[in-house]
Amino acid sequence: MDAAAPEQTHAPRASWACPSCGVSRTTAFCSACGERPIAPRDLTLHGIIALTFAALSPVDGRVLRTLRALVTRPGSLTAAFQRGLRKPYVGPLQIFLLANLFFFAVQTAGRMNVFTRPLARWLSEDELGSSFSRGLVEKHLTNIGQTVAQYAPFFDQAVAVNAKSLVGLMVPIFALLISVVFWRRTQPLAVNFVFSLHFYAVVLLLFCVPLIGMEISPLLGGPAVPSSLMDDAFSVTILFGCIGYLYAAIGPVYGATGWLRIVQAFTLTVAAAGILLVYRILLLPITLYTT
Repeated sequence: MDAAAPEQTHAPRASWACPSCGVSRTTAFCSACGERPIAPRDLTLHGIIALTFAALSPVDGRVLRTLRALVTRPGSLTAAFQRGLRKPYVGPLQIFLLANLFFFAVQTAGRMNVFTRPLARWLSEDELGSSFSRGLVEKHLTNIGQTVAQYAPFFDQAVAVNAKSLVGLMVPIFALLISVVFWRRTQPLAVNFVFSLHFYAVVLLLFCVPLIGMEISPLLGGPAVPSSLMDDAFSVTILFGCIGYLYAAIGPVYGATGWLRIVQAFTLTVAAAGILLVYRILLLPITLYTT
């Protein structure tokens, strides 16, 4: 007779109390909350570092992968979202908020304003519509009983806050304009909204390029304050950057082709510039009547 195979036995796992649920468990993880029993290694510096990298590395990987696709493959993120591909990338709202955070951090570090203007600029005679702006400001100062010198610091601080918090208002307006431009396409409005979020994330990153360049310029012997010629060059570069991005992006998302694709990209860029102009103008009355 053949010798019987040795009977395999599994030693029961020691019970442990879940620190989150307070329930006694014998499994490797808590079935209710996913908690696991604490190990001596967890309370060491090495264990803390390992847990930190384990928690952050998937997020960092998704952010870098999303940024790479956003910049190098225009339209691919929106197309992936439309197909239901979610796991490999950060969500469209999250990537827009990250770009927004990075843009305003760069702007603050460089002490420059792209979307906002101090009160003195609004009242300057060189500004377009300065007579209308002065009328609004003078009326508001009369109502609150302050002078321009007294009110200017509060306005400048408030308009900077409003510019950060209201920048997202441009996204749904642009999404509606996309629906008009591609009215023959049966894309859901949500797709247009996601496309708009990705587009404005790119716009904010494009604005960071000249801001960083202006900071580097003095280190390389260039001017510390940008000249009007340099400012115009940056504006033209960003404008053509938007046209190029939109031209590349509307192909995979909306199936745009041929010469009409160029017209559509140019139209959307002009629309985005108009939205930005209106946004900057509206910051004046919004800030006046909220301070």
